[in-house]
Amino acid sequence: MTVLPVVYIAGKYRAPTPWQVLGNVRAAQEAALTVWKLGAVALCPHSNTGLFDNECPDDVWLAGDIELLRRSDAVLMIGDWRESSGASAEYKLAVEIGLPVFEHVRRLKTWVEEFKAQRVAE
Repeated sequence: MTVLPVVYIAGKYRAPTPWQVLGNVRAAQEAALTVWKLGAVALCPHSNTGLFDNECPDDVWLAGDIELLRRSDAVLMIGDWRESSGASAEYKLAVEIGLPVFEHVRRLKTWVEEFKAQRVAE
């Protein structure tokens, strides 16, 4: 049985306009598709709770995202993530708990291949 790594997608969500929020969601979805094409499982909070704004307090979504990150094998930071307090907090947590963090798909691809090869060898 093949074991696939789970890669959490972290990037900006909030924006001044709904159109820009949708742009951020779309960018995360594109990154998620890239991760799937690399042979890993993409965990994309933008798709999971995108556009649920004001249905629950923000801390519900943020706590849920942190839990998903903790259960992931790696994190892919996308776009202007440094401009996002949420994505910056996700980055900080990933580093603190020792998850590999990537900003470039090329490096993520190499890591995915190594992860899968290691699991086959086990």
